[in-house]
Amino acid sequence: MDAQGRGRADNIDPADQWVLNPNTGEYELRLSPSAAQSPVPGPRRPSPRDGGGAADGRARRTGGETRQAGGESRQTPRARGAEVPQPRSARRKGGGEPEAPQGRRAARRPVKKKSRAKKVLLWTGGSMAFVLVAVTAAGYLYIKHLNDNITSVSDDGAGTGGFRKDEAINILLIGTDKRTGKGNEGYGDAGSVGHADTTILLHLSKDRSNATALSIPRDMIVDVPDCPTQQDDGSEKVIPGTQGVRFNTSLGQDGRTPSCTMRTVTELTGIKPDDFMVADFNAVKTLTEAVDGVDVCLAKDIDDPDSHLKLSKGTHKISGEQALAFVRTRHSVGFGGDLSRIGLQQQFLGALMRKLKGNATLTSPTKMLKLAEAGTKALTVDDKLDSIGKLKDLGLELGKLNPKNLTFTTVPVKDNPADGVVHKTVIVDPALAPQVFEAIQGDVSFTEVKKKQKAQKSAQAARLKGTKAPASEVRVRILNGGAADGSAQAELSWLQNNQGVTKSENVGNAPDELTKTTLEYAPDQAAQARRLAAIMGLSGAALKPGKSVTNSQGLPAMTLTLGKDFKGAGISLTPPTKAPDVNKSTADKVQCAS
Repeated sequence: MDAQGRGRADNIDPADQWVLNPNTGEYELRLSPSAAQSPVPGPRRPSPRDGGGAADGRARRTGGETRQAGGESRQTPRARGAEVPQPRSARRKGGGEPEAPQGRRAARRPVKKKSRAKKVLLWTGGSMAFVLVAVTAAGYLYIKHLNDNITSVSDDGAGTGGFRKDEAINILLIGTDKRTGKGNEGYGDAGSVGHADTTILLHLSKDRSNATALSIPRDMIVDVPDCPTQQDDGSEKVIPGTQGVRFNTSLGQDGRTPSCTMRTVTELTGIKPDDFMVADFNAVKTLTEAVDGVDVCLAKDIDDPDSHLKLSKGTHKISGEQALAFVRTRHSVGFGGDLSRIGLQQQFLGALMRKLKGNATLTSPTKMLKLAEAGTKALTVDDKLDSIGKLKDLGLELGKLNPKNLTFTTVPVKDNPADGVVHKTVIVDPALAPQVFEAIQGDVSFTEVKKKQKAQKSAQAARLKGTKAPASEVRVRILNGGAADGSAQAELSWLQNNQGVTKSENVGNAPDELTKTTLEYAPDQAAQARRLAAIMGLSGAALKPGKSVTNSQGLPAMTLTLGKDFKGAGISLTPPTKAPDVNKSTADKVQCAS
């Protein structure tokens, strides 16, 4: 229908004549009063002005039918005798509704009163849409702001490439003694380049049932390996390693970066960290302020002028400067050295974890925002943790841990016999420390926990059960995948000369380094695999069902890859099932420092 059909001939678009009535929420036809308005074609509903519903001369109602001028008839919408309501314009003018005739029920639907409600709904919907857009934009900008807060540096290939959600996680936490930040100049050596003053290797088990925080004494004598380091211009510089030096010199000294500390930890423990986090003095202050302080305990009064800690015996809530003084004090506790201070630091971290796990922190948006702001500003992370999303994912994994199953312990050490002063420097305890390292490598808990992966461990154990082929029938290729140089040849000689595994050969280096020794075999070689596992002390986890390869003679053979856990020919590779008995504490308990 065009404008002519509406009685208008001035080229008006018909769509422009339909206007939204704000009172009813419906569109209505509005024609200019200055123009002649002819009736709209088609039947017209009668009104009281038409004499109570009489025909208008062009059509009449007959038994529910409408007879058009052209002689046609059709059924009307209200053909069953229902009273036709007034036009909407009449109702708006207060004309009221005609009453239905006696004995008959009006068939029309009641008028919906939706003027105010609909306006409110329209305004509310529009406002909500605006709020959602604004919140989304603000959220994006805030996440970008947090990402901009994060400082990251390259791990220079010293890590594993970043933590994985389906594997055990090893995070290296480094606290430096660099005096940057307001109010920190008065602490000790104001000119420090930032050594590894506090270092903790945090191991989170694969099933997330337990974790071990291993403190590494800063004054422990170690060998710092060569450290390839990326320079600002993109080039690589190898910082030469040094032997027989304090562990804390693995960072800062000679321009060493956190990646050098990662390499030193790997050299010491055999454990390759996934990621690192570096915190300076300000981190302790801002993080404790963000959670409104943590509770610590002292078994005696402390007044340490060096760390500026002055607290009475008992329990105290500390934050800010006082928290920094607490983790730095050493002269007033224990033997007055770094080993005594480690106990305070472990107590502090346990208190911080309890506070973070508490409902008061996790359910408070204000506190969570403060924590995110403080954390992203205070920490320097490796380039695999360089976004708030990655840090969130790591936090979710750590959040699965119950504090009672977080064990704090320290690398077992002995006094350095080269020193004339007790506890001036220390050396690794050669008998006990390897047991601690192996337990962490083997994902062994230092607390009594119920493992979540019994089915998997049962499947691994099942690989060792069954018949074993004679040693003379074992055909295997040996590769060096991270063990010491010459290990593959040494193992070959031991297998052939001492164990009768004559069908074995050394095929050189593996394409990739492995943390753990593995034996890959085809299904029809399972009996051979079980025999070799028994000879070498391999666990079920070391056996990897796969495919067969051919040896130098073109015959099918298994593949034995010696990983970094390989200690030497003839030394069993069976991982420990129980952690060694060492001094330890758990994060759920408060131990008052004395």
